[in-house]
Amino acid sequence: MPIPPQASAPQADPDGPAVAELKSKRSMSRTQKILFFTTGWLIVLMPFLFWWNTWFGRHLSDQQLTEYLHDDKKPRHIQHALVQTGERMSHGDAALKQWYPDLIRLANDPVEEVRNTDAWVMGQDTSGASFHETLLKMLADSSPMVRGNAALSLVRFGDATGRPQIVALLQPAQITARATGHVVDADRPGTAIHQGGLLAKLATPGGPVEVRSPIPGRIRSVSQPGANVAVGAEVAVVDPGSEQVWEALRALYLVGQMDDLAAIRPYERDLPDIPDHVRQQALETEKAIRDRSRH
Repeated sequence: MPIPPQASAPQADPDGPAVAELKSKRSMSRTQKILFFTTGWLIVLMPFLFWWNTWFGRHLSDQQLTEYLHDDKKPRHIQHALVQTGERMSHGDAALKQWYPDLIRLANDPVEEVRNTDAWVMGQDTSGASFHETLLKMLADSSPMVRGNAALSLVRFGDATGRPQIVALLQPAQITARATGHVVDADRPGTAIHQGGLLAKLATPGGPVEVRSPIPGRIRSVSQPGANVAVGAEVAVVDPGSEQVWEALRALYLVGQMDDLAAIRPYERDLPDIPDHVRQQALETEKAIRDRSRH
């Protein structure tokens, strides 16, 4: 007769009961796993949603366009609608004329970024006399960027009235102190900065004062912590960004005069901080100006 197999004795956990209990505690429950993966999913999703809601390339329906152009509580919604309007205008979309009164209204919006974008958009359609007139008024805007964009758009109308504002786009911005005090914090020279970016903080008798850049570009110089500054004294100098310079040079190619060459020539130099396309445009702009002067 075959010998029946003997029943095996239960195996004891080689790590001992205490370790086995610890392993059991360390294992994740189903609820914990769901919570873990949900948290990870949200970490990925939230930046995407933020990008989606702030990305100006997202298509807007006509109804959304109307709503966004009137959303005074969210300036970025207005900017989004303006960018979408400008892109459609550049493709000759005649249906956009219904929103032209809104574009003229927004030229007086209290938010600088909205006026700046609006000035660019109105240059996309040169068939409307109202845009031309509005852009001429925007040459007196308090913001140098708005004045510059209005001047660039006027060139599309064949109007060189804003030439001084275009030349100003090539020049560094000199930022002065609004109050007497001393610098308690400052950015570093050579740092890239966006429009409205913080350059320095001042401690003044009236309280802290922030010094911000009126243009995008690169910090050439800035007073460092501990320095005393008087009201009206220079705190920082910011060189204009490459995109701003390139657009100004392109416009001066069409409307520039011999008096503008002094502002153009610094960008003809073979320097690391001057991109090749900017240097080439500067050379071509000077040539175009000289050719016009001979006729």
